[in-house]
Amino acid sequence: MKTYNNLVEATNDLMKRGYTENLSLEGDTVDDKEKNIQMTPDDFEIDEFHRFEGASNPSDMSIVYAVTSRKYNIKGVLINAFGTYANDSSSAIEAKLHHHQVSHNLHAEDRPTI
Repeated sequence: MKTYNNLVEATNDLMKRGYTENLSLEGDTVDDKEKNIQMTPDDFEIDEFHRFEGASNPSDMSIVYAVTSRKYNIKGVLINAFGTYANDSSSAIEAKLHHHQVSHNLHAEDRPTI
């Protein structure tokens, strides 16, 4: 998996590689607001992810996900906080994002942890 120096570099590279949709986490769904699509955990796969800590503040942490949905024929980027500012939802979406329910493209050591 490629290593990036910062969130902007990762997002720009993912967009160049076809992850062009801007996705957001909205409770129990991952949404593409521009296309009015709301995806449940069964509707998408996480192809890769990258974590970042703020240079001046280690509690300023985020994670960028490369997401593919065959059902909706989209590839997009989802940026979410983790650590201090993370959403502590117990939804199925959070489970997929944080509990090893990711695409088979990732090796065990690459999978996100809490």
